[in-house]
Amino acid sequence: MKSDLFASENLAQAAVAPGMSLQNAKSVRYNVNGEMLARQGAMVAFRGNLQFERKGQGIGGMLKRAVTGEGLALMSVRGQGEAWFAHQAGNCFIIDFEPGDALTVNGRNVLCFDPTLSYEIKMVKGAGMTGGGLFNSVFTGTGKLAVVCDGHPVIIPVTAQSPVFVDTDAVGGWSARLETGLHRSQSVGSMIRGGSGEAVQLKLSGEGFVIVRPSEVTETTAAH
Repeated sequence: MKSDLFASENLAQAAVAPGMSLQNAKSVRYNVNGEMLARQGAMVAFRGNLQFERKGQGIGGMLKRAVTGEGLALMSVRGQGEAWFAHQAGNCFIIDFEPGDALTVNGRNVLCFDPTLSYEIKMVKGAGMTGGGLFNSVFTGTGKLAVVCDGHPVIIPVTAQSPVFVDTDAVGGWSARLETGLHRSQSVGSMIRGGSGEAVQLKLSGEGFVIVRPSEVTETTAAH
């Protein structure tokens, strides 16, 4: 059987190292030897001896099942084998954390991550209940985190002299050391959304960067 479908770039090759790697721009492969963590519903294929467990929020445990404004839930994957992860054909990126790194990530952008990373679910300071509460995950430690974005993200530097204002439905994440708050602008809302109501943006100030998704699509149901 012959087809461009079977081109080498589409074939899954045997993993040569443990941990995660990009299978292609739209999916992440994880060579599991022990345990890893992923968004529920993000596994699209696996091979080997793997067990998938939906996790509850245990007191004092590192892994917390957190229902955010986007209804994100997490699972653990244990055993030995390979698993592939994707979400709605979004673009996938791998972030390698070094000691001292800290990143705030919107729940809808989390795909999978190493168990060596720690995370804490926090309500965005100054955001109140706007945008479903704006519950984000703050990741720290060492290891890799795979994120997914529906489109090509825009990375905007933030400086003390130039704060950045982002639509609350378009923000994907930001440097954890940045200060957050809300900014209201009726004029901006009238021009961008074509309405007469008040628009609310997330204000980010300090030194760092913000990840902006080129989409305001929101997810209102939990992954299963």
